[in-house]
Order: sequence, then C-alpha cells, then structure tokens
Amino acid sequence: MRQLKALLLSALIFAVTLTVFVPPITLAQKEKKAAPPSVDLKRTITRHETHRLPFGGSVTVLGAPAGSITIEGWQRNEIDITAEIELHGPSDAELDLLATVNNFAVDVDANHVRIITTGTHDKKFMRQVAKKFPKTLFGLPWKIDFHLKVPALTDIELDSGVGPIKLSGIEGSIRLNALQSDADLSLTGGYFSGIIQRGAVSVTIPARSWHGLGASLQLAGGTLDVLLAPGFSGDIDATILRLGEMKNSYPGLDPREANAANPHLLQGRAGAGGAKLSFTVGDGTIAIKSVSSGQ
Repeated sequence: MRQLKALLLSALIFAVTLTVFVPPITLAQKEKKAAPPSVDLKRTITRHETHRLPFGGSVTVLGAPAGSITIEGWQRNEIDITAEIELHGPSDAELDLLATVNNFAVDVDANHVRIITTGTHDKKFMRQVAKKFPKTLFGLPWKIDFHLKVPALTDIELDSGVGPIKLSGIEGSIRLNALQSDADLSLTGGYFSGIIQRGAVSVTIPARSWHGLGASLQLAGGTLDVLLAPGFSGDIDATILRLGEMKNSYPGLDPREANAANPHLLQGRAGAGGAKLSFTVGDGTIAIKSVSSGQ
C-alpha cells in the first residue's frame, strides 16, 4: 500500500513539473494568433476610356463584388467607360499591391466589348496571376463604380454583386443578374430578363407601349414598383410567390379574365394590350402605378 501511494505521489509531482516548466515561448506560440491588418487608408483610382462600338453591338459587364453600375444609351457609335476604384488597406505599400489585382480589363472585338472585373474575390484569377499574394490582404473592402454610355440599340449582359444599378435609354436585349441592388430601371423596349436576389427595385416604362418582345423580372425578396406611362397598352403579369402584397393603382389595368386577380396575383391588360411584361417577387410587395401620379 505504501509503495502504491509513493508511485501516485511521484506521478503527480512529475505532471506538475511538466506543467510548470513548459517553456514560456511554447505557450506564447500556442496562444498567438495572426491579427488582421488595421485598415486605415483609402485610395480612389479613376479610369476613363472610349472604344468604337457600332449600333446593334453588345456589351458584357462582369461587375465587382460591390459597387454601382450605371448604363445609359446615347446616339454615338462608341462606348464611354468611366470607373472609380476604391481600395482600402493598412499602408500605401499594400494599396499599391491591391491596385495591381483589384481592377478591370476591357476586351474589344468588332461589335462586342467585354468589361471584366478582376480581384481578390476571384480565387481562380489569383492562383493564375498572384500565387504569392499576401493572405492578410484578402477580404479587405473594395469596390468599383461603373458609369457607361453605349449606343441606344445595344445588347447588354450584366452581372453585378452588391450595389445600385441604373439603366436608361437602351432598346436592345438586356440580361441582368444581381445579388443585391436598389435598382432604377427605365425601359422602353427590346427584350429584358432580370434576376435580383434582394433589393428595392423601380421599373419605369415611360412609353405608351413596349417596343419589343417583352420583359421578365424576378426579385427573390424586397419591393418592386412598376410605373407605367399614362395611356399605356400592354399585358402585365405580376405574382407574389409567398409572403407579401400586391397593390394596383394604375387606371385601366384590369384582369384579362375571371379569377386573374387576387392579393398575390394579377394577370391584367392595360389599354389595347400588347407585349407581356412579367414581374415576380418571392417575398415582398409589388406596386403598379402611374408615372405621372406616382400613386
């Protein structure tokens, strides 16, 4: 019994000795964690360039993870690109390094212009061109605000992250895909197809009819205002899929047939009818009103 107690006491002393005499450097290494860099500086870089683009051409924009995009039509056969790139970093040296990757490239063909954003958000791009880029600089906030002027008859393909979007004066085919946006869309014709995950979206149709094949806009969650010009002629399909409310205050927009209107559904016709404009919201509201009254 005495021998057993002696063995237990020896084991306890040995364990305490190990705990007391662990080198302090080893403990510090275990407790030390890499602290993220302090982001104190901001830099804004402005780029401007123009390229020839004939009427009937097309433009593709792969936007940044954050930032606004404004595209307006004009009567010139060229595209005008203005962009403000905003970077954040701990020092001027790091900002210089970020500026080499957080940017965009322009690829110009005879009738197609591609604007492609590059940066730390794109892992494939970073593996190809910046394998040794400091990991501490990944995830720092940055954005690009684009302002484009394009020929009025231009096809647009737009992929955006988080930020406002404004479209006006374009009658080509438009495809829009955005993660989150407070969007202001003034549309008159062509074919429009849009998917926005979340946001407050305003669609204005200032003409008395749609000049083209039609439009389809899907909003997963948020508010959608549809403003029609006085005397508008067209077919409107509006649907709330889950939670929300439909509000129709546009004069003369009546159901096309019986049971085609309820708090979640409106299949209506304004004036003499025409191209079909389809609006769908998952959770949220759809309000259809007049451009002139705003009601």
